[in-house]
Amino acid sequence: MNKRLGRYILPVGWIGVGIAAVQGCLLTLATAATITSTVADQTEVALTVYNADIGLVKEVREIELSDGEHELHFRDVAAQIIPATVHIKSLTDGHSLHLLEQNYEYDLLSPEKLLEKYVGQEVKLLDKNYYTGKEEIVTATLLSTTGSPVYKVGDEISLGLPGRVILPRIPENLVTRPTLVWRLRSRGPGKQRVEASYLTKQITWRADYVAVLSTDERRADLSGWVTIDNKSGGAYRNATLKLVAGEIHRVEEPQAMYQRAMAAAEAAPPQFREEGLFEYHVYTLDRPTTVKDNQTKQVSFLSAANIPVTKRLLLRGQQGYFFTAYGPDDDIPTQKVSVFLALTNTADNNLGLPLPKGTVRVYKADKEGALQFIGEDQIAHTPKNETVQVKMGEAFDVVGKRKQTEYKRVARNVTEVAWEITLRNRKEESVTVRVDESVPGDWEVVTASHPYEKADAHTLRFEVTVPQQGEVTVTYRVRLRV
Repeated sequence: MNKRLGRYILPVGWIGVGIAAVQGCLLTLATAATITSTVADQTEVALTVYNADIGLVKEVREIELSDGEHELHFRDVAAQIIPATVHIKSLTDGHSLHLLEQNYEYDLLSPEKLLEKYVGQEVKLLDKNYYTGKEEIVTATLLSTTGSPVYKVGDEISLGLPGRVILPRIPENLVTRPTLVWRLRSRGPGKQRVEASYLTKQITWRADYVAVLSTDERRADLSGWVTIDNKSGGAYRNATLKLVAGEIHRVEEPQAMYQRAMAAAEAAPPQFREEGLFEYHVYTLDRPTTVKDNQTKQVSFLSAANIPVTKRLLLRGQQGYFFTAYGPDDDIPTQKVSVFLALTNTADNNLGLPLPKGTVRVYKADKEGALQFIGEDQIAHTPKNETVQVKMGEAFDVVGKRKQTEYKRVARNVTEVAWEITLRNRKEESVTVRVDESVPGDWEVVTASHPYEKADAHTLRFEVTVPQQGEVTVTYRVRLRV
């Protein structure tokens, strides 16, 4: 190697080779074929929707590729695509396709975007002359599009000129549809089956359940629907549809990056097949379906009849009651008795399917046979053999009244508190009310008028039967160490 004045000098022969190589690379880049693929090339599409506002799209297209480098415009992808999640591969020959570069073009064509691209340039305005009735073309320079367009016509500035704006061409950096642009190197000519997969935002699903309660309130028919809400900016035609239920952990992205009718008594058979996946559950629709953009789609996935249910009335106390000495004039409000329906998700009860979280809406027929809405509640993801509990509301004809009969300090950290709880039943049938008292600290029951159990470390529980049009008073005294 020769060295002169701190510069490295290559032999003349090497220089010629180097120049030829650079020219060859530039020629390759300049002459790389541009290929456009649209949804018309699509042969398969699969959509997996998570109840976390994301979806996984996997599609296969047949694309004609020649040997060498190409710029592939992969159109008709979801507008809400997450570009970092895109994966592409050849199903024809896994070693024949190499991805060199990827871009996501989302600067979509619109009147506003078009005008913005022509700020500072000449445009034409077509308008009808008020006096002659003829259409005339005026050449103007677009100065601004903020608010309303500002033009310079000759030496004058015009605001809000009438007429149609005529532009010479569509700017190169605007696209009509969301497009992935790939720089590819293909080995060998011919058609390739190319699979592209990616995550997209703004598509989600939820479960909705309709329960019809029997007249005696001991049985229920349950139907389940999945509701898919697609605002991803993409349409998925004849797609294999899968739904994933579970709490999937995701990395939070910076905020700045983001600016039915009730089921009939005889519902259709279930259309989804369920299977476990990792710590989640996957529900696969047994047929292809189309999910359009900006569409809310409902599909039946569950139908079960004659499920045993249990109605529970619950009066729940508060720990704060045990830290305060109430005087005779301190009126504690009448307490509401909450109403719950409970069912066990087992095969013996005509269920036994992992139930995804969702809203349960409950109906019951009135005396004329018309179904009436009687309450709704959210349920969490519920595995099989677990109990589902639905809060219906507050009882109208069963009420509770609380009275503190004694509050005594026994020692520095020991207190005895006595309560009297009156339950009144104004119904024409007897009811059972569960009373759950939330007792703080280390405690023991000194006396009680009714049988009780220590349900957990801080719950004193009574099961009280109240006769029709009657009332029952429960009294007890507890000693607390807090």
